[in-house]
Amino acid sequence: MQEFNRGQGIDRRTLLKGVGVGALGLGAVPLLAACTGTSGGGGSSSGGKSLTFGSNASDPVPKKAYAAFVAAFEKKSGDKVRVNTVDHNSFQNKINNYLQGSPDDAFTWFAGYRMQYYAKKGLVADVDDVWKKIGHNFSEGLTKASTGEDGKKYFVPNYNYPWGFFYRKSFWAEKGYQVPKTLDDLEALCKQMQSDGIIPIEFADKDAWPACGTFDYINMRTNGYQFHMDLCAHKESWNTKKVQDVFDTWKILLPYQDPDALGLTWQDAAQKLGDKKSGMMLLGAFITQQFTDATVLADIDFFPFPTIATEGQDAIEAPIDGLMLSKRGGSNQAARDLLQFMGTGAGQEAYYSVDKSNIMTAKDADTSGYSAFTKKLAGYIADAKSISQFFDRDALPAMASNVLEPAMQTFIKNGTIDLANIEAQAKTLYAAE
Repeated sequence: MQEFNRGQGIDRRTLLKGVGVGALGLGAVPLLAACTGTSGGGGSSSGGKSLTFGSNASDPVPKKAYAAFVAAFEKKSGDKVRVNTVDHNSFQNKINNYLQGSPDDAFTWFAGYRMQYYAKKGLVADVDDVWKKIGHNFSEGLTKASTGEDGKKYFVPNYNYPWGFFYRKSFWAEKGYQVPKTLDDLEALCKQMQSDGIIPIEFADKDAWPACGTFDYINMRTNGYQFHMDLCAHKESWNTKKVQDVFDTWKILLPYQDPDALGLTWQDAAQKLGDKKSGMMLLGAFITQQFTDATVLADIDFFPFPTIATEGQDAIEAPIDGLMLSKRGGSNQAARDLLQFMGTGAGQEAYYSVDKSNIMTAKDADTSGYSAFTKKLAGYIADAKSISQFFDRDALPAMASNVLEPAMQTFIKNGTIDLANIEAQAKTLYAAE
């Protein structure tokens, strides 16, 4: 496996920052450059075929995990894969022009709306033929999340992971803290932690996207899953009491969040949690990648976002990551074979052998090696009545990056939100689609 690493791993979960050239400001940054090589299914020196693979897995753990997946595929198929790893932020920020330029054959991406958007624009290839071979291996929910608006499949899931509150068990036991079930419980716990001289809720929003998780959960818990999804699709107005209620509820938690949040990456904040400088942190399960000390990792536990009103704890945020084919890659059989391999237990096990922070999605994946903690995370996803992706995967890309994320940063800074302005911008952006 040959690899071209372009940039270091700034941030594992920064999501797409807009879609148009104007929104991205791409004139100031070079486009993603695909690796050259045989991409039409031609032969390699070993007698197999070759393909290029664009990866956003720039942080150490997922980067090694995809290397293990690619190595397993090469061994099984005899094909050669040239990997182009780009730092996560840059990959997302330049995806639109990347797909319109000279993209790799296969690339890492996300399910749901984030996939459907580029399928609708004709920038990716469908993988219906692959799904005829692997479709039995995925649940109805995963199948739906991999399907475009035209009914064709464009995505093959690798893993998903829940968002919730993570904390250190021993620290909580030492302090006598109890897992909160309701918002009132959470507020009381925060007051107790604050009186103990620690930051109750570790929080990081330097990269703008992490705050979306807090917004999503408060909205689902306050107004219900369907309202949240309709708001993401702009079937509901932003300038309403229901949305104002979300931010009013969030104001209750603001005094307990890390005051340095706007200057912290999620990696920085995770380290503070691991060092017992804070009590808990709302993030995806990928947070565990930051705990390289086995003792600390074994001490991490999880609880879902507490009940507020409508939905209780029946909805969970559990984004799905996986692979897609560029338009060019659609004519490369080796690339299609790579996606087919990802849709098998063997392919996902190769990835999971390195990155155990996520949940395998293939039904035939061997989960006997799951820890009790991983089984707990998987159970929360399995028991959920409704699953959201994440705001900037469920909504119009530019709505997330250009409107909501900056507005949330202002809110975190001074507690104010201009819903009339957000709604005005939403009308303009969605009308242009």
